This record gives sequence, structure tokens and C-alpha cells, in this order.
Amino acid sequence: MSWPRDDAKLERVRALMAEEDVDALVVRAPDNVLYLTNFLPMKGYDIVVFPREGDATLLALEPSLDDARRTAWTEDVRLFKGYDERDPRPPTARALELAQKVCRERGLERIGLELSQGTQTADRMLGEPTTPTAALFEAFANRVDGSALLAQARAIKTGQEIERMRLANELAALALERVREELHAGMTEAQAAATWEGAVHAIGTGFQGRVENARGYSLVWSGPGIKTFTATGNRPISEHEPTLFEIWVSADGYWCDHTKNLCPGELDPRYVELEQQLLAVYDSAVAYCGDGADLAELDRLIRGGIADAGYPGQPSHPIAHGVGARAHEPPYAHQAGSGELAEGMVLAIEPGIYWEGGGGLRVEDNWLITDGAPEKLCRFPDGIVRA
Repeated sequence: MSWPRDDAKLERVRALMAEEDVDALVVRAPDNVLYLTNFLPMKGYDIVVFPREGDATLLALEPSLDDARRTAWTEDVRLFKGYDERDPRPPTARALELAQKVCRERGLERIGLELSQGTQTADRMLGEPTTPTAALFEAFANRVDGSALLAQARAIKTGQEIERMRLANELAALALERVREELHAGMTEAQAAATWEGAVHAIGTGFQGRVENARGYSLVWSGPGIKTFTATGNRPISEHEPTLFEIWVSADGYWCDHTKNLCPGELDPRYVELEQQLLAVYDSAVAYCGDGADLAELDRLIRGGIADAGYPGQPSHPIAHGVGARAHEPPYAHQAGSGELAEGMVLAIEPGIYWEGGGGLRVEDNWLITDGAPEKLCRFPDGIVRA
């Protein structure tokens, strides 16, 4: 779908570029390409030259021309071939040369690159990630690291970005309702995961005429299989213990990130107590998350509450992070870090408690920071929902 140009977002980026004296950003991470142009690449070959003044230039793989014309916020779209019989180099080399040419044509000298962005986020060809070579970073003599600038801009969401994230959150809820109807003891974790992921793709693609493509990604663990950093398996769904869905939805490149729990039978009393303990910590954390709240203190608050419940040193995973054009992006809540929450940020809050040998509970939703109480973006309940 072609969204109207988000001028509030682009003007904020350009204001930060002016503060840093950056003439242009040259970006190739698919989430930054999307952020600056509304074009979501199929492959990670495409590049955007985003100047401080004037329109951006999108350098797109030749077969993506129709997508680029339909969705991109710039008229300046230049194409490169995936294969060129006159040039045996990979397509990334041709894209980079085009980016250099655009910068020369427009007199752009001080270039911001994604020097410390870290990992490559997914394009639409999920199983074929592309990563840059040193040639990209060495191609611009007067280069600076634009990663922090982009992170600062992206942390505050515009109204359009919130609207797009609401779509992802609604698809997560609709797919969970589908699973809630079908979950039963005897299914496997993998079957439950496939039910949810399939529902996201089937319901979400074309949803309300506002989503071109939706994909869901999940980790599903049930009962004693609930652990951190393990894959979905073929364990049977537990009848009296929660099945935990760690889930992400991408709706045309804007994400949500949740952990939801379903139980097909009467809940084991151990989990009744654990749910009460964890939700008390969660509710306290959410109440703390106002404009100006300290991120390091949020981490201490959650981990301290979990320790007071009898589980010191937990969880092993982060307890809060930003969500937007990535499922995990700045800001992060960490005691060794700094920074404050601000109105317009979206934060995934995810405390968890895990038992020795397996089992436990995590809750997570996405919260929009406002000038008052934070707003929950997904209507599906937190805690343990009876299937």
C-alpha cells in the first residue's frame, strides 16, 4: 500500500542531520530504506541517498520498479540490474557505484553511513539475508556514523507510524483468536505455531485494503518446554499449563512484538500463583512508563520485583526495548545504559520468570508512551488466557 509521505518524520531526520552537519544519509539496511522512502526491498541490495535538502534518491533492483513507483515517496528512482552481461560483479557493486554518482552529482560530501547499526534486519526475502562489505564503508571519504542519528529519529513515532503499528498489533490479536479456538492437548508446539503464523499471513495480506503483505514469526513452548532461547519443538501442548507464544508480526515492514499465553484446560495452581506474581511486576512497570521515565530505573524496577517474588537474577533476556521498523530497536532499558522515555516512543515490556528444569511464564505487549498513562496497542489480554 502507498502511504502518504510522512513529512513530520522526514523533517525530524533532516533537523538532526543539520545538527550533525551531515549532507546526506546513504542507507541500505531494509528498515532504514523503508523508514526514509516507504519502499520495502525484496532484497537487501537497494540503497537510499537521503539529502539534507531536496528529494531522496532510491536505487532499486530493476525488477522492483513497479513496487518502487507505487510505494516510494520520491520520484527519483534509479535502477540497477541483478545480472548484467557486461558486468560480472554482484549487484551490490552496481548499487554502490550509483550511490557514489548521485552524491557527486548533488555535491553531497559529508555522508552518514550505518557504520555501527549492527545486524541486518530482514527484507522480504527472509531466508536470504544480505550484508554489506567493507567496500560500502570505504566508498565515501568524508563519512561519519549516522546510526545514532537514525536511532534517535526512529525512537519517536509519528502518527502514521503508530497507525501502521496498530495494524500489526490487530493482526497479532486476530491470529491469536484463531489459535485460541483450535488449541488443544495433543497438538504439538509446531502445529500451534503454524496455526498462528498461517493466520497472520492469510488474514493480514490485503487486510482492510491497508496491508499488502503480512508475515508472522513465532517461538512456541508449552508447559515444561517453556525456556528462554530455545526453538519450537514437537512437544505436546500441555492441558493444565500455559502454552507461551513469543510472536512478531510485520505488516509491510512495521512490527509488533508480544508474548501471550494460552491454556486449554484448568490451570495448575502453581501457575495461578506465578501469574499473580508476574502480573504485579508487569503492572508496576507499565505504570512507571511515563514521559521522562528513566530507562535504567525501569530495568532495576522489573528485576527487583522479580527478585522480591523469589527469583533473583531473572530473566536472562532484556526486559524492555523499542519497536517500530524493527521488532527490536532503540531505546533499550538496561542498568548499564542511560536515557529516558519520551512521548511517542513505543516500548515492548516483557518480564519473565523461568523455573529450574523448565516451565515458567513471560508476558509482553507494546505500549505507546503518552503525556499520561501508556497505551496498550494490542487488545489481546495479558496473563494466561483460557483456550
